[in-house]
Amino acid sequence: MGGLPTGWAGGVYADDSPETSTIRFGIIALTDCAPIVMAHELGFFKKFGITSIISKEASWAVIRDKLSLGENQATHMLIGMPFASTLGLAGSPVKPIVIPWLLNRNGQAITLNNKLKQAGVRTPAALKPLVDKAKAAGAPMTFAMTFPPGTHAMWTRYWLASGGIHPDKDVSLITIPPAQMVANMKVDKMDGFCVGEPWNRRAIADNIGFTAVTTQQLWKDHPEKVCAFTEEFAGRNPRTVKAILKALHLASTHLDKLANRSAAAEVIARPTYINCPPEIILERLMGKYDYGDGRVEQDPNYMIYSDRQCNYPHQIYGTWWLTQFRRWGMVKGAPDYQGVTKRVMRSDLYLEAMKDMGNAVAAKEEQKITLFDGTFDGADPDKYALSFAIKAAA
Repeated sequence: MGGLPTGWAGGVYADDSPETSTIRFGIIALTDCAPIVMAHELGFFKKFGITSIISKEASWAVIRDKLSLGENQATHMLIGMPFASTLGLAGSPVKPIVIPWLLNRNGQAITLNNKLKQAGVRTPAALKPLVDKAKAAGAPMTFAMTFPPGTHAMWTRYWLASGGIHPDKDVSLITIPPAQMVANMKVDKMDGFCVGEPWNRRAIADNIGFTAVTTQQLWKDHPEKVCAFTEEFAGRNPRTVKAILKALHLASTHLDKLANRSAAAEVIARPTYINCPPEIILERLMGKYDYGDGRVEQDPNYMIYSDRQCNYPHQIYGTWWLTQFRRWGMVKGAPDYQGVTKRVMRSDLYLEAMKDMGNAVAAKEEQKITLFDGTFDGADPDKYALSFAIKAAA
């Protein structure tokens, strides 16, 4: 009598179905939620045994809390947030969160109001005299980002500081949920904000501001949003995580075919998701950038969801994020750069899912990051963090 066929054990098939089949995904109303939404809408989650529920949340704080409490099992998240939760920073309770998948690169921007446009401000250096004047008058200028340890906060801080402006001392830096940015600028609550699309383009359409700089101009192909899980959930549900990543892969490759982006914009524009006219979403999704101040270009570095090894969670990205936490005094002393990054950035989970799909991915970790003003090679992260002229860290 021959042996059992491969995959059999004790007369029963080895089960490769998800341990948890119903998954609630948290999203925020931003263009970069598209891979999660389209995996749901196109039936890709279902293809891999996942019954998906999409839950649009009001803010990044709600996104964090619902994941931590287990109300959502997977979530759209700013790349800095899992690091803050794992370390218990910026009001986050200590809750280890992992990143096995980057959802997108590029596609955020810093918007300034029309008064600054009329004043000819395009750079932080040009902004500085106005910031100094407002501070001296006892009415500092106000800039908004979406969450303190998140990407928009870091882009704002980095950009302002590059022009000699200290984000914690020279201006008022406030937190506003993405979908509320335009409404708050409209009533003159802020001088500028950093957020993902479509809200920068919406500010131009509503004639209340202009795009000063895109984040891809600060760092080409920078990581942005991620699909995150608590470490506990990922540990207990490895097949579930793998199924989700496979579905996201199909959705992401679908989205990076530009011929599919018009239909995708129609879907994600719905009130259930972003609640914005699809044409406003689509324009920048196609790389068409009208900056609202006379500059118009076809940007080759528009938002991507799959191309150029987009989804791989490179270790150096986590290290860089921790340097910025250190720079701005969000951590006490030097963090465990290598240990925390290895714990959060789970390329092993990514590679397992891609291997299952027959996608041989060369695990080539990026060795350096090139920003508009210099290079980070990760060799001495703490020295780098403390090398900036403008910083909060001692």
